[in-house]
Amino acid sequence: MTNDVSIFKQGGAVSTANRREPSELAKSLSRSGGGSRRIQTNTNGTFRRIVNGEQVGDALRGSINAIIVYALPKVSRIFYAQDYDPDAKAAMPDCWSNLGDTPEAGASNPQGSTCNSCPKNVDGSGSKGKGRACRFQRRVALLLEGDTSGAVYQFNIPAKSLFGKGIGNVHPFESYHRFLAANNESLDNLVTQISYNLNADSMELQFTPVRTLDDAEYALVVEAQARPDTKQAAVLTVAARDGAAPVRAEEGDAPTVRPAKAARAEQSPPPAARSASLASAVELFGKD
Repeated sequence: MTNDVSIFKQGGAVSTANRREPSELAKSLSRSGGGSRRIQTNTNGTFRRIVNGEQVGDALRGSINAIIVYALPKVSRIFYAQDYDPDAKAAMPDCWSNLGDTPEAGASNPQGSTCNSCPKNVDGSGSKGKGRACRFQRRVALLLEGDTSGAVYQFNIPAKSLFGKGIGNVHPFESYHRFLAANNESLDNLVTQISYNLNADSMELQFTPVRTLDDAEYALVVEAQARPDTKQAAVLTVAARDGAAPVRAEEGDAPTVRPAKAARAEQSPPPAARSASLASAVELFGKD
């Protein structure tokens, strides 16, 4: 099976219509300053575009369309010693592992020599003896459908949006990329709709293939994947910008944790250019 459009939310052939590419000047200005870009999820069911720590344009409710251009080969792990506090200043986690194997060198309070043997990776180590204190997470790099600048955004996928079974062509992330592979498709060759699961008791995201890329979109993907900032968007480092602390599954992408206090071991951690509905990234998030 090759390029089976039956798996897509939006059917139709791939467009190869000629389009004017953004100029080198526009690309340069778009990426200048070495700033950060991320798409923030929120418990109220909205997506916000955050550039250098500030919201740009209006939030979008319900879903966005994007092209996922890079992800680490394994699921990451993240641990906070303190309870979540929505009013606290953003902070880095105590311990984390980008590849889910060993703590990163920059972790201020590593909890074990390996993730498999870590006491925070044991069922019951979480808040009130429930779940694991160390949470799963994925960071991916994506392009927004309709944005011809090629700007790459970081996107956090919390634990509750990673695992489980899909229904039809709607899946949690880990099931989603396996579903695509089974249909001879890949994340970076199609537009994905990222939406909130309205039937979930807490905030959960789901992923649906919309359509394959046209030629211009594919060119943007190839260009983005050649840039070091694209891969950097998928990892957590001590140099993380704009206070964007990684997300807890329960609270969404709110970049906040409780200020430093004496650690309590029993506490839980915080855990691409055309669209049927939106024609451009400006329409997607409002004018800058």
